[in-house]
Amino acid sequence: MLQAQAGSTVDFLSGDWTLARRISNHRTGQVGSFHGTASFCPSATSKPGRVLTYTESGELRLGNHRGPAGRSLLVLDAGDGTADVQFSDGREFYRLDLRTGTCTAAHPCRADRYHLTVTRLGPDSYAETWRVTGPSKDYELRTTYTRAGSGATFHAAGGGQE
Repeated sequence: MLQAQAGSTVDFLSGDWTLARRISNHRTGQVGSFHGTASFCPSATSKPGRVLTYTESGELRLGNHRGPAGRSLLVLDAGDGTADVQFSDGREFYRLDLRTGTCTAAHPCRADRYHLTVTRLGPDSYAETWRVTGPSKDYELRTTYTRAGSGATFHAAGGGQE
């Protein structure tokens, strides 16, 4: 576990990352993966304060599907070291605080619940685990992010450094 960290969540996230994600569907037993890149770059949005646009792109492998995939989010510096994560259309998603090394959050979406744990693994890496449950959902996403050019590598399941 990391000790308390200096700097804000937005400062830590800013820049380019590689990512590896393991997808586990607990209902069907299907396992998949996503490998790609992510960037947290200054946003051109009209929102006040420091705002980053998160963009990820890569290849999704799930069942018989192999193809490109991606998503975008907004990350707003909350001014107290934390960040408010929003969907690209501006809807609220969750509050993220990586100053102490670990953060948990939840996001209700109709009948589904999204539970998040984010852990800083070091100065150039962090792991994110989403556990999603609901009437028709029961899956887990485990993603490891490594700062581009840092030389550090981690297992997608949030395991140890290689």
